[in-house]
Amino acid sequence: CPSAKLCVSLSSLSPPRYQRENFSHPTTMSYIAAALTPSPVAAAFPGIQWDPLGKLNLNPREKSLLRNAEHNPIDYTLSTEQEAKTYSCLLLRILSESLGPTGPSRVSFVKETLSTEDAMQILRVDAMGVVAHYVITKLYEVITCLLEKKGMSVAATFYNPTDGMLIDEWRPLLRVLHLGGNGDAFAQRGAAVSLAYILMAGCPSQGGSTMTRKINYSSAEEPLQALISWITSQLQSSVGTFLSLVTPTLTALMNCPEARLIFSSSGGIGYLCRHLRIGRSTAVSANSKKINKDAGASVQQLYELCFCLWTMTYECNSSATVRAHFARDGAVNALVDLVSSAPREKVVRVALSALRNLAICSADASPDSSGKKTIDGSTFLTDMIGAGLLKNIDLMRERQWTDPDLVDDVEVLYKLLHENFKEMSRWDVYKSELESGHLEWGILHSEKFFKENAKMMEGPDGDFFLLKMLIALVGSDDEEVAAIACFDIGEFVRHYPNGRSIAKRLGAKDIVMKLIEHENEEVQRHALQSVSKMMVQNWAAVS
Repeated sequence: CPSAKLCVSLSSLSPPRYQRENFSHPTTMSYIAAALTPSPVAAAFPGIQWDPLGKLNLNPREKSLLRNAEHNPIDYTLSTEQEAKTYSCLLLRILSESLGPTGPSRVSFVKETLSTEDAMQILRVDAMGVVAHYVITKLYEVITCLLEKKGMSVAATFYNPTDGMLIDEWRPLLRVLHLGGNGDAFAQRGAAVSLAYILMAGCPSQGGSTMTRKINYSSAEEPLQALISWITSQLQSSVGTFLSLVTPTLTALMNCPEARLIFSSSGGIGYLCRHLRIGRSTAVSANSKKINKDAGASVQQLYELCFCLWTMTYECNSSATVRAHFARDGAVNALVDLVSSAPREKVVRVALSALRNLAICSADASPDSSGKKTIDGSTFLTDMIGAGLLKNIDLMRERQWTDPDLVDDVEVLYKLLHENFKEMSRWDVYKSELESGHLEWGILHSEKFFKENAKMMEGPDGDFFLLKMLIALVGSDDEEVAAIACFDIGEFVRHYPNGRSIAKRLGAKDIVMKLIEHENEEVQRHALQSVSKMMVQNWAAVS
C-alpha cells in the first residue's frame, strides 16, 4: 500500500465534480478523506512487550502474529483474506481488553507528542493505555491498506462470509467514543474513523455490487446511527477542539448516501451551519486581533465543514426532508457569509458549489407530501438574493480566477440569480432580505419604499411577523443591520396607520432606546430618530 496516499489530507484535495444535471451522488472516493495524526505516545510502541501483559490473555500464536506484524509491511501481514480477518479481530480483542472499565488513564491526558524517553515512562505506568493507542494505529493501517489493496476489501474482513453480518468484535470501537470525562482524543479520533470505514463497507451504496458475497446492511445500520449520534453530540459544542475529533470521520461518512440521510435526520445540517457561522466570525476577527483558537472552527475546519455541507446538497433532489432542513437551518445564509468573508479561496470554491446545487435542485422527484409550500431551487435563490449573494457574485465576475470550476459556478449563479431577481417585486426582495437578517442600505430602506409598502408589514395573517423580525434585528451584532432596523421601524411608524401604538405594543420603543447611547454614532443617530418618530405625532413637521 503506497504510504504517500495514506497521508493525503483534505486540505490538499479539490472537491470532486459530479454531473450537475442529474445530481448523481458522490458515493465513493478514491482517497482517504483525512489522515490519522500519530499518537502522542507513538515513540513507545517499539517498547511494548507482549509476554508480560497477562491481562490480554494472548496465546503464543497471537504473540507471534503481533511481532511479525511489527517487523513486516502491513500488506504482507494482510496477504490473504483470512489473515486479514484474523489480525483485525485480534487487534479489536486487544483493544477491548486494554480499555478496562473506564478506559485509558494516564495516556488520555497526553496532548503533545512525547519524546522516546517520556513515552517509555508512560508505557511503564500505563501500559494498557499505550497498547490501546497502538492497536488503534494498527487497525487504521489495516483499513487504509484494505481500501487500496486489490483483491481485498474492508467488507470481506469485517463481515461474516456466511450471513453477511458485521462481526461482533467491532464493539470496542464504539466504547472508546464514550469514555468518561473528556476522553482520549487520539483514541476517539482513530476509533471513529476506523469504525466509519467499517460501517460504510456494509452500506448498499458502497460498492456492494463488486462483492462476491452479500452484505447484511441491517447489521451495520444501528452502529452507524450510534456513530453519527456521537458525532452530532460533539458538534453541539462550539469549541474548535471538539470539531477536530469529528471532522475526519464526518468527511469520510459524507461519501455515503446512507450516512448523509441519517446525519440529516439527526439535525446535522443545522449543526454544520452553526459552526460555519461561528467559524466565519472567528476567521474574520482573526484578521484584526488575537483570538482564542478554541473559540470556533479554523479555516481548515471551515473548509471541511463546508465540504460536508456540499456533499449533503446531493440529497436535495431525492429528499424533501433534506431540502426542508437546508431551508430551516439557514444554510444559504451560512454559505453566503463564507463567500462574502472569503477566508480562503478553497472555502469560497466549495461554498459556491454548494450554493449552485441548492439553486438548481428540484422537487419533481420527491415532492413534499405534507402539503406545505414546495421547497426547491427557486426558494433557495430567493434566500440567496435576500442574503446579498447577488452583489457578491457581480463583484466576483470582475475578478480573474484560475480555477475553471469556480468560474463556472459564478457564471451559473449569476444567470440564475438575475433571472430570479427580475421576477421578484421590491417587496419580495425586502421580505427576503429581512428574513435573511442581511440588511444593506439602498432603495428598500427609504421613505419612498415605506410610503408604498408599510401596509405589507401586516403579513398575510395580520400578526406583523415581519415587524417582529425587524425589532429583533435591532439587537444584531452587525452595527449596520442594527442601524437599518432602527430606520425601518421609524419609517413604519410614520407611514402605517396607528403604527406608533403597534410598534410600542411589540416592545420596539424599549429595545431601540437601548441603542441611543451606542458607541457607534450612526447606530446612535438612527436609534434616536426612530424613538423620536414613535413619540412625535407629526414627524414631517419636526424634520
